[in-house]
Amino acid sequence: MSTAQAQSSDKTLQAEDGLDQYLTFMLAEEEYGVDILRVQEIKGWDGVTPMPNMPDYILGVINLRGTLVPIVNLRTLFELENVPFSKTTVVIVVRVTSEDHGERTMGIVVDAVSEVYNIATADLKPAPDFGGACNTEFIKGLSTLEGKMQIMLDIDRLMNDGVLNKLEVASNDTEMEQKSA
Repeated sequence: MSTAQAQSSDKTLQAEDGLDQYLTFMLAEEEYGVDILRVQEIKGWDGVTPMPNMPDYILGVINLRGTLVPIVNLRTLFELENVPFSKTTVVIVVRVTSEDHGERTMGIVVDAVSEVYNIATADLKPAPDFGGACNTEFIKGLSTLEGKMQIMLDIDRLMNDGVLNKLEVASNDTEMEQKSA
């Protein structure tokens, strides 16, 4: 690969100066997005191995080239109506980082993959304040492109605070119940 090709390839992944790229996907007829640099791969839905005693939003795990990857159903996590999976249902495998646990690989099940958009950070609008009635801490921002609104997710906060911390709390509650029994 020539230097010019390498620079062109790097520019494609980083988008243009001042822009970030987001992979968008559909979930209950709404468009959401995640930073494309966090996306490891996109896989068609092929089933999971269920794990016992998991919350309903954890579907199970898949073996991805020797790595066990937990799979989260975003519809269930976001308390949306569950629908049967279809031929457009996919798993987006993402890399999640946290100060406590380093980098982890997790998968999210979505209705369909949509587009890749270049969005300037300045064009992301903050989520409206619902006065505590609705948790918006996992929303990085809202954008409007081609007449449609997209909800850009902070995948680290969503997976760490929204999923893994809930699992840790549930695990600690179970241990406390077993000790008191």
